[in-house]
Amino acid sequence: MAKDYYEVLGVSKSASQDDIKKAYRKLAVEFHPDKNKSKDAEEKFKEISEAYEVLSNPQKRQGYDQFGAAGPQGGPFGNAQGGGQGPFKYYYSTNGASQGFDFGGGDPFDIFEQFFGGGSPFGRAKPTYALTIDFMDAVNGVTKKLTLDGKKRDIKIPEGINSGQRIRFDNFDILVEIRPHDFFERRGADIFSEETIPLTLAILGGVREIRSLKGTVKLKIPEGTQSDTLIRIKDKGIKHVNSASYGSHFVRVRVEIPKKINSKQKKLIEEFEEESTKKGWF
Repeated sequence: MAKDYYEVLGVSKSASQDDIKKAYRKLAVEFHPDKNKSKDAEEKFKEISEAYEVLSNPQKRQGYDQFGAAGPQGGPFGNAQGGGQGPFKYYYSTNGASQGFDFGGGDPFDIFEQFFGGGSPFGRAKPTYALTIDFMDAVNGVTKKLTLDGKKRDIKIPEGINSGQRIRFDNFDILVEIRPHDFFERRGADIFSEETIPLTLAILGGVREIRSLKGTVKLKIPEGTQSDTLIRIKDKGIKHVNSASYGSHFVRVRVEIPKKINSKQKKLIEEFEEESTKKGWF
């Protein structure tokens, strides 16, 4: 269940923007993982930042008060969709290890100044914008037109990008998330799908045309294929980013047993059963 953002920050629903900002700063300083070493500090810090991101923005706050954390379309507030501008996260490195925290659109360096009594020891980090794209756009690559910081930009998404990967630009990063597909399942550069075949094809073997990422392809069904068999089609998966190689397409075969058969079919099956009883099935 989604947490109440007002409760997370410890303020009332009628709190002013100034009260929300003060509450956020106090809690952010208290629970920042660089200062607070308790095991739940990082998770608490993220909750605080998420709450502040919404409540500090009058438009997002109004939508949250009306619809709750899920938003009007069932998606969280703040995700960039299509041509819009999303929230950003700040990333910095300490001892060579990259750390990322969502500061809710606020300037985290104000908080660092409270830690160290001066400017941030890490320097100004690049903002990261979240962008959600369709499955096939990730497979084939696409160029998205976005408005970021008031400027229209063409964002080129490379072929094969995976969910959670970032595209780096001079003064910002794009964090890519991918919507799931209704037919294909992705696992790295490999894809998985299911195909139902008739019993006769499973017994006798043959070739069947199936749906792939690049249209229809021919799938060879070996004689005696059992239901749930996984058949691999090499190099028909997703392209590895910055590589000429591709993953594989794995097809899980489901064998369909007919619910009704006519008298002739029944007789043939009975003869088959009788012959198999004498000599064994295969």
